[in-house]
Amino acid sequence: MTEPHDPTAPLAGVRVVEVSMLGPGAISTPLADLGADVIKVEPPGGDYGRQMTWPIVEGTSLLFLHVSRGKRSVELDLRTDEGAAAFRDLAATADVVIEAMRPGGLARRGLGPEVLRERNPKLVFCTISGYGATGPYRNLPSHGVAYDAWAGVIEPVRDEHGRPSIPMHTSIGINAGPLYGALAVLAAVIGARATGQGSDLEVAQSDAALAFDWLRSETIRAYERPADEVTGNASDNYERRPPGIAGMLGSVRYQIYDAADLPVLFQASEQEFWKNFCEGVGRADMFAKYPGAKFADHARGNTEIADFLTDTFRTRTAAEWTQFGLDHNVPIVTVNTPASLSADPQVQARMPWLSQDVLGADQLPFPVRFDGQLPPARGKAPACGEHTTEILNHETKTGDN
Repeated sequence: MTEPHDPTAPLAGVRVVEVSMLGPGAISTPLADLGADVIKVEPPGGDYGRQMTWPIVEGTSLLFLHVSRGKRSVELDLRTDEGAAAFRDLAATADVVIEAMRPGGLARRGLGPEVLRERNPKLVFCTISGYGATGPYRNLPSHGVAYDAWAGVIEPVRDEHGRPSIPMHTSIGINAGPLYGALAVLAAVIGARATGQGSDLEVAQSDAALAFDWLRSETIRAYERPADEVTGNASDNYERRPPGIAGMLGSVRYQIYDAADLPVLFQASEQEFWKNFCEGVGRADMFAKYPGAKFADHARGNTEIADFLTDTFRTRTAAEWTQFGLDHNVPIVTVNTPASLSADPQVQARMPWLSQDVLGADQLPFPVRFDGQLPPARGKAPACGEHTTEILNHETKTGDN
């Protein structure tokens, strides 16, 4: 059951009407987390995302439990005159309508932004889709990994027969697209409240994947310029390294090393940090022999330092090395796995799990503190149509905005 709205929440008083299927509905999840009234309009039978992916937690997918937490559900058949009329009533009370499907789906049902603004001129209308409303791929069907593959974010792995497959990776497009979209929605709401005029927003998850990985693509573009205009760092003798993490191939003072249990990431590329480390482990002689440059010196290819660090890091656990970093002012941190994160003291201090007792599954919180506090869990993802009577019989009777 979704908790009553908190009038002191950051987005109290903002109403969002969302028509979504599967993951793109995540665009309004942070808005709901921050107190907006998000009404999810579902077709008869509900969003099939309730049964998609895995795990399935007591009959509902974790995807749906997470993406739809804190929202309310209305079940409407927008193909009928009655359903379309009810939707127009809802939109008349809203700050935002979100169309999280192929662009133009609502317009094809006579519920596009021009129609909805006849009763609500300051309405913000946002469409979020895979490849956007323009361009040659606008009608191409897709799922989440497609945006990262298209944007050059992932590199296929190959089996012993040379057959490619999808690698383990963090999905960017399906997460960054909703976050960019939520930021734009809030900017548009501020503008609409100031001017009385709404606006149309359009988000492509593929665009977001490309924009999020900007460093690699922009580096390649920069290297298209002459070498006397675009160089590398002074500490690398101005060598033009490959973009992104690939530029760290052969790095030694900025690298992962095995500790006694989990690996650790060592980032002593600044001379100060390198000196602190060497003195902290009783090897000031290593700093004296290889002081390196003041900034951005990874001691690339230095096998003596690499052997020294390999042997040294094996003498303590990852937690002990992290404490060493705190004690000696050296950037060292555990290389966690998703399974090890719950035991990490930083996670326990900063990102306490929202309880399954409230949300149906343990979930991570919205990761921004307001006045020192994380936003509270606002309630479990709704059952399909759970709030239909409550909303249509009462809240749409308040009149047009």
